[in-house]
Amino acid sequence: MTEVRVRIAPSPSGNLHVGTARTALFNYLFAKKNNGKFILRIEDTDADRTSQEYVDNIFDSLKALGLNWDEGPDVGGEYGPYTQSERFDIYPKYIQELLDKGFAYECFCTPEELEAEKEEATANKKAYVYSRKCENLTEEEKAKLRAEGRKPAIRFNVAKAQKAFHDSSILEFEDLVKGKLHVDTNLIGDFVIMKSNGAPTYNYAVVIDDALMKISHVIRGEDHISNTYKQILIFEALGFEVPRFGHLGMILAPDRSKLSKRHGATAVSDFVKQGYLTDALINFVALLGWAPSDGEEIKPVEKIAEDFRIGEISSSNSIFEYDKLKWMNSHYIKMV
Repeated sequence: MTEVRVRIAPSPSGNLHVGTARTALFNYLFAKKNNGKFILRIEDTDADRTSQEYVDNIFDSLKALGLNWDEGPDVGGEYGPYTQSERFDIYPKYIQELLDKGFAYECFCTPEELEAEKEEATANKKAYVYSRKCENLTEEEKAKLRAEGRKPAIRFNVAKAQKAFHDSSILEFEDLVKGKLHVDTNLIGDFVIMKSNGAPTYNYAVVIDDALMKISHVIRGEDHISNTYKQILIFEALGFEVPRFGHLGMILAPDRSKLSKRHGATAVSDFVKQGYLTDALINFVALLGWAPSDGEEIKPVEKIAEDFRIGEISSSNSIFEYDKLKWMNSHYIKMV
């Protein structure tokens, strides 16, 4: 049996949100239940939004919750996280492989040309899909565009990859939480995997990192489902084993809107500052979309891990009930 290896891969563009903490927890529980490894990877390829302050907050919040990761670079005798920005030298190799195999091509389109395409699609009341006009450029045409000072981005050729590995345009996978999911890949369009400045895009870098780190299961929010189809195609095009995917429903506020600061605390560090015990917070978060088999809600993470069953996570959204968290916190305070 393949070793279970899961990861949490937050972007350091803000303090650790309670929703990300739940995703981290479910990955952690799945790893512990299956004697696997839980890995932390900081996805900081967007330099404009990255802050060391937020990186530190992610570390401190995960450690406060007891969600310690199992491997990574040695930092003063303990594990640091893997960091995407320190792996930039890895990504070009696999871009070249995709180009050589015909699963990617250079795109010289300017932002203005792409915007014009989008406006035309909107005017015709059609969903925008890239025209692929750069797919079959000759070497002479490319040379002329380079002479004009244009630097190409690299696009993934969706149709070629789909045709190479599937019998139709329909791409399907079995989600660990939601069951069978599918998409018509004609609706995806060829997407950029490396920007013209040489920076890898999210959907590309995450595949390379997951493959090289031998991630066996990717458990994350349902807002990533559209990304999953793209990533599956890249995994296949590079000959990597495709991990199993599981997508969690979102956490909503009591009024069923997106959970935000107007409802109260949303970051783990904010809850801690307000006096919530981390044992209470992690216990409460575990029950957002999942229920223990014995009905006992108050229990430590170790006991929750023994009972955890990913197939029984609700595929629906969960309501963040602040009153229930307060009740659970008061219970834990009495136990101190």
